[in-house]
Amino acid sequence: MKKPVILSVDDDQQVLRSLKRDLRNEYKSDYRIISTTSANEALEAVEELKKKGETIALFLSDQRMPEMPGVDFLEKARKFFPDAKRALLTAYSDTQAAIKAINDVQLDYYLLKPWNPPEEKLFPVLNELLEDWKLSYRPGFQGVKVVGYQYSPKSHNIKDWLASNLKPYQWVDAQSEKGQELLQLHNCENKELPFVVLESGDALPNPDLPVLAEKLGMSASANEPMYDVVIVGGGPAGMAAAVYGGSEGLNTLMIEKRAPGGQAGTSSRIENYLGFPSGLSGAELTRRAMAQTLRFGVEVVTPREVADVRIQDNYKILTLDDGSEVKTRAVILTTGVEYRHLPAEGADKFSGAGVYYGAAMTEANACSNKIVYVVGGGNSAGQGAVYLSKFAKEVHILIRKPDLTSSMSSYLIDQIDGIENIKVHGYRQIQEVNGDDDRVEQLLIQNLEDDSVIDAAADSVFVFIGARPRTEWIERGQITIDKRGFVVTGRDLTATKEGATKWPLERAPYLLETSQPGVFAAGDVRSGAMNRVASAVGEGAMAVKFVHAYLAEN
Repeated sequence: MKKPVILSVDDDQQVLRSLKRDLRNEYKSDYRIISTTSANEALEAVEELKKKGETIALFLSDQRMPEMPGVDFLEKARKFFPDAKRALLTAYSDTQAAIKAINDVQLDYYLLKPWNPPEEKLFPVLNELLEDWKLSYRPGFQGVKVVGYQYSPKSHNIKDWLASNLKPYQWVDAQSEKGQELLQLHNCENKELPFVVLESGDALPNPDLPVLAEKLGMSASANEPMYDVVIVGGGPAGMAAAVYGGSEGLNTLMIEKRAPGGQAGTSSRIENYLGFPSGLSGAELTRRAMAQTLRFGVEVVTPREVADVRIQDNYKILTLDDGSEVKTRAVILTTGVEYRHLPAEGADKFSGAGVYYGAAMTEANACSNKIVYVVGGGNSAGQGAVYLSKFAKEVHILIRKPDLTSSMSSYLIDQIDGIENIKVHGYRQIQEVNGDDDRVEQLLIQNLEDDSVIDAAADSVFVFIGARPRTEWIERGQITIDKRGFVVTGRDLTATKEGATKWPLERAPYLLETSQPGVFAAGDVRSGAMNRVASAVGEGAMAVKFVHAYLAEN
């Protein structure tokens, strides 16, 4: 946490040097000392400190200054830090002005020059002022702030991206007093919402995610002209491949479209992962995996999407969404899957404004004491419902099947059965999503048994249905994909005549190799995958073994 600031202003450089020396000798361990000879310069510094989210505990100002009297400076500075203590340095002849200032600007104290010895005439007074200030001081949030509207899709997108990338942030509603203060402080207008205030104090109106990533110290572009292996996708399979590739000496790059961790990274609790008897959150798993990835020197580019892959003289050339190209000797596809869109009228209209895909952890606080619906019967839906139940008044799980037993792990079903504010509704699907222009208010829910429709009040809908592979960027024919869009690998390539015509080498394809030699697939994007975190991690590690074998023969 940043130290609170003691700011002193005096146009007499000799006096200011003495004051700064005494303040540092006494307070430098607990406070940051800032001093200047210019009142105008001090006001600029005060505004900048406010933008950076820092705190001023005490103002010390000389009364007679050429740019403005000390009383005027303290009155202007008070607008930025109204809780800071204010003391005036005066000559004996200025005591009347100081006394008047006690009433006019709520001056806390005035000190006569000179103050020697400071142990008797300066420190006791300042100590008392600072102790009084500490009684009401509550440290503010130090970090990224996101200012916007709760039911804005753009605001949700930025919040969800920050949360998925494990970047701490503070959400500030633009209509709140704090939100209006930040809007005014950074000269932002409503049309520029959402805007992000960085820890440095810089404000980014409605930023693109790659720009925001660069500002936060992440890389959105590759640094090397050639890699041994490029991993496309940063879920559990991708991170496992990155860890093993980096640890085994391969020049490795991982490219992630949105945020490392994939769907598993958004899980509130994973309780069946080997070695963690108490379970762990998806965020914790992602943090641990990313720490390993970076430790082994793997380069990570995010948020950046691969738009195309082509083969040239045994090299693979990846074209990214910004038009740049990355060359590599081998590729591992670990793009995973994404939730299917809710096939209900009005769902697209409210996407990010009450209808959310995953994102239970991002929006849970906004669901406090509200009615939410969870659509889906898999483990992700169950984990989301359990987490949301800690905040929401009611959580309703809607599934098309009669119950959860065919699609959800029994440990999760047992948890859900024991939570009073979660209700499971079988044979149900959402037919229509309604609300005003800004947010969801009502659902039309169809009973699949008798085809009846009920009207239900709702504040939010969290969707966890289906598994659509992220392969839309892969040109069909270049890499074989099955009818559902999953990447075909290994023996499945030669199991049919169609697959056999697409394998160009005399040797059989490696277990995780696609129809393009040197291009591998692992995890949920692969046809026939198990759709479990542990199996994805295993396949990611296994893919690196096959990369070594491929590189050895080329």
